[in-house]
Amino acid sequence: MTAERFTNGTIVSYPYLWRWQADEGREHGEKDRPVCLALTVPDPRQNMTHLVILPISGTPPRSDQIALEIPDLELRRAGLSVFKRGWVTVSEYNYDIAERSWYFDAGQTPGGWFGPRFLEDIRQALRPILAAHAGRIDRTR
Repeated sequence: MTAERFTNGTIVSYPYLWRWQADEGREHGEKDRPVCLALTVPDPRQNMTHLVILPISGTPPRSDQIALEIPDLELRRAGLSVFKRGWVTVSEYNYDIAERSWYFDAGQTPGGWFGPRFLEDIRQALRPILAAHAGRIDRTR
């Protein structure tokens, strides 16, 4: 299994596990949904690719979530034209390792990608979450 074609900003399908589901003790997301690979960090020494996975939704975020609305151009670029409006949540994320994952399908074809400018907006919003070691839902177990 190789994750080489999945780079930062790639849109794929993934059974995202929301924080509220993890807090209830669930181990599996309810359905596959579009997600953004916000960060893909290869570790060639261990033949692993670390993934920071952000959920994408057509439903506005709850008051306790931080999310960025996806501009129309980015919805099209990402292959998400089925959404009239879309949001990428940055206040929580799934952490996974592509080559060892029970959930990430490295054989799938990416649905699209976010452009560099919007991806930078996502990273800026995500940076304090990562720095605070908050929002991580570990999917490697």
